[in-house]
Amino acid sequence: MTQVRMGFEAETIRVPIQNILPTRLVGQDVLKSVKYQAILASIRELGIVEPLAVHPEKRVNGDAQHFILLDGHLRLEALKELGDQEAVCLVSTDDEGFTYNRQINRISAIQEHRMILAAIKKGVPAERIAQVLNVNVDRIHARQHLLDGIAPEVVELLKDRMIGQQVFRVLRKMKPMRQIEAAEMMLSANRFTQSYIDMILVATRPEQLVEKKKTKHSEVTPEDIAHMEREMEKLHHDYQLVEETLGETMLVLVVAKGYISRLMRNEAISDYLKRHHKDLAEELASVMEAVTTDTRNQERE
Repeated sequence: MTQVRMGFEAETIRVPIQNILPTRLVGQDVLKSVKYQAILASIRELGIVEPLAVHPEKRVNGDAQHFILLDGHLRLEALKELGDQEAVCLVSTDDEGFTYNRQINRISAIQEHRMILAAIKKGVPAERIAQVLNVNVDRIHARQHLLDGIAPEVVELLKDRMIGQQVFRVLRKMKPMRQIEAAEMMLSANRFTQSYIDMILVATRPEQLVEKKKTKHSEVTPEDIAHMEREMEKLHHDYQLVEETLGETMLVLVVAKGYISRLMRNEAISDYLKRHHKDLAEELASVMEAVTTDTRNQERE
């Protein structure tokens, strides 16, 4: 069996800043931007949260090891301005910066929660963290307690997902086993919105909740809940079938798109369609663009 190649080394390393080679220049307008100032203040107060991504350059005649910077140009400039001599880096096994940047996932709610806890553990007041991140202090307190009442298995499942705080608020209403089921359903459907978790909550049996639902005249009946559960199970089954055949379907579409593209490059065919079947020509162009967009989305995922 072919082994999967790791994208980064398992451990971070500390690299002298003078040995890190940027791949682009950071303009003075960027250094004056609000984003850069926020990064500068964050590093000054909290240190590096997200290491720089680098790739080792080949040594020449025993020279010192240099590293090509793939991601983290603003962080590098901030470290220079603060007078740091070294930077914490993740070493990439591939020097293709575009590939890495395409796979970047910005900090998730759970990662932000862990960053805030680490800062508070170091003795940084919540008010100072809020000032550095340019947010309301109430948000810091909310993020600090984000995972209270959340099962550890759910935290592990959702740690890299971009999820709003309200989703965790709904999850807290469920018992641990139901939380895990809900997280797995969100992952299967690739939906992490409040409306989706609200639907799961409504379909949850009373014995799976931390507190039983209050009876209201407008509340759904047990029959409605059973019907919703059947619909959700059917939806999940249909989703799995589509997921299993998605790769093959996309391959067929890409091949068909290539064939149609070659036809459309034929001036005689293209002119004929534009003169006599203008709507068809526009529809074909629209379909080919949609296939191209879907293919790019699959690559990003």
